[in-house]
Amino acid sequence: MSSPGRVVTAYWNELAHLGDKGVEAGVLVAVDGERISDVRLAVDPPRDAVRLEGLVIPGLANAHSHAFQRLLRGRMQSVRGNFWSWRERMYELADRLDPESYRQLATATFAEMALAGITTVGEFHYLHHDRGGTRYSDPNAMGRALIAAAHEAGIRITLLDACYLHGGVGREPRGTQKRFADADATAWAERVSELHHGPGVRVGAAIHSVRAVDPWSANVVAAWAEGRGAPLHAHLSEQPAENQASLDAYRMTPAAVLADAGAVGERFTAVHATHLADSDFAVLGRAGSTCCLCPTTERDLADGIGPARRLADSGARLALGTDSNAVIDMFEEARAVELDQRLATGVRGQHSAEELLHAGSAAGHECLGWPDAGRIEPGALCDLVAIDLDSVRLATADRNDPIPSLVFAGSAADVRSVIVGGRQIVTDGRHREVEVSALRHWAGELV
Repeated sequence: MSSPGRVVTAYWNELAHLGDKGVEAGVLVAVDGERISDVRLAVDPPRDAVRLEGLVIPGLANAHSHAFQRLLRGRMQSVRGNFWSWRERMYELADRLDPESYRQLATATFAEMALAGITTVGEFHYLHHDRGGTRYSDPNAMGRALIAAAHEAGIRITLLDACYLHGGVGREPRGTQKRFADADATAWAERVSELHHGPGVRVGAAIHSVRAVDPWSANVVAAWAEGRGAPLHAHLSEQPAENQASLDAYRMTPAAVLADAGAVGERFTAVHATHLADSDFAVLGRAGSTCCLCPTTERDLADGIGPARRLADSGARLALGTDSNAVIDMFEEARAVELDQRLATGVRGQHSAEELLHAGSAAGHECLGWPDAGRIEPGALCDLVAIDLDSVRLATADRNDPIPSLVFAGSAADVRSVIVGGRQIVTDGRHREVEVSALRHWAGELV
């Protein structure tokens, strides 16, 4: 990860959110390397500490991203259709990328995430090979491009390398899908085993979907993740057509197929989980799995509204992701979970602001393999996000309890400073190393 600025040993926070302790004033966070060594309350700002004005919250975790889809933002809004028509346009974009253009695009995308207070991204990576499915000389060239991009943007990454074998249940991959596909699950495992953890980097596994991975192969991926104690994620029941294909082929729902394959457990994250059968809630809840909701993408693609409250009541944990990056704003993702539930049920107040913030911070970090992040306490990674409480959106927030205003009215634009692992990467709303606006100078060639 990048190392901008001088070495800092303490940050003084005007207000800081300390989890169950609520919001405290005058919080001094001492730093040793990349970790918090001490937290003291009601302290006057020391002369040598960096001052963070406003409200400071733990770093946010984006548990599900496809960085390359960022370029489709706003370009499909006048096209009538659904997920499947959008997917064809996404394939066209994916076919134009190579490792260098992917690195540039991902760097800008991850830097935009940093500006939004995201300190860790879970990149669900399935664009593996060259056009036509030919392997690069380095079979992980595209994955390494994503890792390099996160390093340049100054945020952590969990690279969730996705196994993708079929173009639909029982069908060979076609067209751009060949860029996603390995020969079989064993070839996938051999390739991914060449990737390793490093500073700011975790390597996890993903099953793209039951459409793209058969049950036997899903078991191979699950065993790979289990053997390494790695996170395992999967797109699950995003579309009714996916459910029907699973029922037709296996006489089981996608959740049941993955559970039968040994994939569902505490380290498993089901992404979307929008169209679940009644039996699926018990499968995910009993296992203590996480469900990552991506409301801005789910509504952008007309996917539907995920049953968030029922998932949480079943015992599943909730995390949040920006998915297609049609919007990069974790506060929008958080409040959309509650607000979309209100539209679907006619009932308000199903998720508290604290629950939603937890989903976007500590719970997201945990499902990405960073359980020591997403909280401001001794021993945790020092990830801090300073929010401007004097912005037009938050000026009337209750200073004693500003979290409801932040979650339900705040915006990524209210983020002023971001610290990742003790190092400041955003100051006064500007990234210290990446010029995000540079995206426009070359993006036109791709879209």
